[in-house]
Amino acid sequence: MLQRQPGINDIPTQIKNSELVTKRRRQIADAAIKLFIKDGFHKTTTRQIAKAAEISIGSLYEYIASKEDILYLVCDSIHSEVERVVTNAMPKVKHGRQALKEVLEKYFLVCHKMSDFILLIYRETKSLPPQWQKRVLENELRITGLFVEILAKIAETGELPGLNERSIDLAAHNITVLGHMWTFRRWYLGRHYTIEKYIALQTEFMLGLYGQAQDQEL
Repeated sequence: MLQRQPGINDIPTQIKNSELVTKRRRQIADAAIKLFIKDGFHKTTTRQIAKAAEISIGSLYEYIASKEDILYLVCDSIHSEVERVVTNAMPKVKHGRQALKEVLEKYFLVCHKMSDFILLIYRETKSLPPQWQKRVLENELRITGLFVEILAKIAETGELPGLNERSIDLAAHNITVLGHMWTFRRWYLGRHYTIEKYIALQTEFMLGLYGQAQDQEL
């Protein structure tokens, strides 16, 4: 009977060794992501994934119950990497304007590095069952929540008066979307801007937007 490993995405598994589950699922996700990007979720078979992961199809199903589970593992691994980069930047948040510049640079660069992966999430999330779709959205909001936390610390410095209790949440979502915009519009943006220029211009935009006091009645 399938057992559930607590804290490992709530995906059914037959394996009781949690460290082995984590290791094999990472192996499966790494193999699957390349195939999903190349051929799409629906055209990729679990047999292809098992072969790419260098495990048997029987072994594959010891760690997951369905191909949709693998897709969620892929989405979760992508979010985890983005979250790791943003989290690592958080201890460095000290000064207002410079802190915002550093956070934007780190986040935009990881979005650039993972453009194909981020696009995969948006393209294939609809193929997930409702409980995994809900979890993907929760992961997105958790990353945006990191920006809320960072911006709240920056707001305390007073260097960016446009960052206040009313605007911080929206500013956090703005940052999230601006990073993803490079993914969605790179077919155009990549022909006209380097990622460095894109980061510089978007940073200038954000600093201008929140660098001056805003009407509290808005």
